[in-house]
Amino acid sequence: MVDTFTFGRFQNQRPDFKRCIPAFLSSHKTLFTVMWIVGFASVFIWQRNIVDGLRIFRRVPARPIPKLRPFAFNLTDFGGVGDGVTVNTDAFERAVVAISKLGKKGGGQLNVPAGRWLTAPFNLTSHMTLFLAEDAVILGIEDEKFWPLMPPLPSYGYGREHPGPRYGSLIHGQNLKDVVLTGHNGTIDGQGKAWWVKYRRKLLNHTRGPLVQIMWSSDIRISNITLRDSPFWTLHPFDCKNVTITNVTILAPVFEAPNTDGIDPDSCENVVIEDCYISVGDDGIAIKSGWDQYGIYYDRPSTNILIRNLVVRSMVSAGVSIGSEMSGGVSNITVENLLVWSSRRGVRIKTAPGRGGFVRNITYRNLTFDNVRVGIIIKTDYNEHPDEGYDPKAFPVLKDISFIGIHGQGVRVPVRIHGSEEIPVRNVTFQDMSVGITYKKKHIFQCAFVQGRVIGSIFPAPCENLDRYDEQERLVNQSTAQNMTDIDYDF
Repeated sequence: MVDTFTFGRFQNQRPDFKRCIPAFLSSHKTLFTVMWIVGFASVFIWQRNIVDGLRIFRRVPARPIPKLRPFAFNLTDFGGVGDGVTVNTDAFERAVVAISKLGKKGGGQLNVPAGRWLTAPFNLTSHMTLFLAEDAVILGIEDEKFWPLMPPLPSYGYGREHPGPRYGSLIHGQNLKDVVLTGHNGTIDGQGKAWWVKYRRKLLNHTRGPLVQIMWSSDIRISNITLRDSPFWTLHPFDCKNVTITNVTILAPVFEAPNTDGIDPDSCENVVIEDCYISVGDDGIAIKSGWDQYGIYYDRPSTNILIRNLVVRSMVSAGVSIGSEMSGGVSNITVENLLVWSSRRGVRIKTAPGRGGFVRNITYRNLTFDNVRVGIIIKTDYNEHPDEGYDPKAFPVLKDISFIGIHGQGVRVPVRIHGSEEIPVRNVTFQDMSVGITYKKKHIFQCAFVQGRVIGSIFPAPCENLDRYDEQERLVNQSTAQNMTDIDYDF
């Protein structure tokens, strides 16, 4: 029997229970909100402390600058101000003077912190490391009156654009040993646009200067930096030995940035250029050794140069060039693992009567051309001379040039080798070549005054000037038309 008293008690309490429900829910909603806030805060703190790779919730701290020399200084120690307005030439010069006194103790390191450091040209010293921090930008001052004038290069005998003196480089060095330019991909910016405009308007009275130029020096290493918008050639080692350039990015507009070559080893020996990205307004790389009679007299060849693992773009000139100033000679060059994309030319050798000198023992291996007008070009009529004093009968020698593993797509003319009766191209080898072409004309592989061979089958079909060998390098057909000319500049 149901206890009527108890039943009645429950009946009497139900209205009170209903009134309690909203209060209960309200108090628990508050508690839930508090718990949710605490939980989210805990996750927030956990993510700040644990998710270091993404660093979603806090600003990424600057990477610490390694100490690569026994002594290290910051540019700010010498009064540098990185506001993009203050001129820091004196600060750089004071720092270099301080480091120049430390050579016997292992040298010194100058750290350029994050900021925009405006400066006129300054010189480096031996046993020095210039380290550009992440987000550090060295800016070249735009007014040419702050750029010192220097004598013309001895192997050119003439300002490259005007007779007489030339402008110096933004960062310069002469007769140095053991110099390092490196960083956390900081930038050296030449602010070249003002120079390009003045050059096109013929407002400059002297040859423009490079961005970085090191002369008569040895043991030079340049790595992990960006070079951009040079007034003229970007990186110019001249008559140097033991130069290593690695992981460098070089940038300039692909149009209307005249003569902004990426890297120009000039009369240099023992050079390695590797793992770089170059997109500029002239040659990506141009190996040089002097100009006509001045280069012949100076007599310093560029030799033992290895170029590998590069991505290059050049809408005006070529990815990798030799010449045209090669009068001191160029030999023992290897170019391998090169991608040239959306460019006018892939690789080029250029010279002319009057140059003298030689180009020999050149190996191109594993080249890829993607959307390139002319893949391989050898040109022997690049008739630009410093003055009238050259010998028109100083004919360069071109021989022993190999192309192995040449591939790509979207190429208009895969090969154009334009030798001449005075400058024949001798002992050229093609092997393992397959290039997708955009034109289907018969003479897409163009030759004139060429002697050499094709090993195995290649595409497109080679010119008739070359001997044919099978895969075992046995002679199949010997050419009788080495002087035949089928150059067609209409396509």
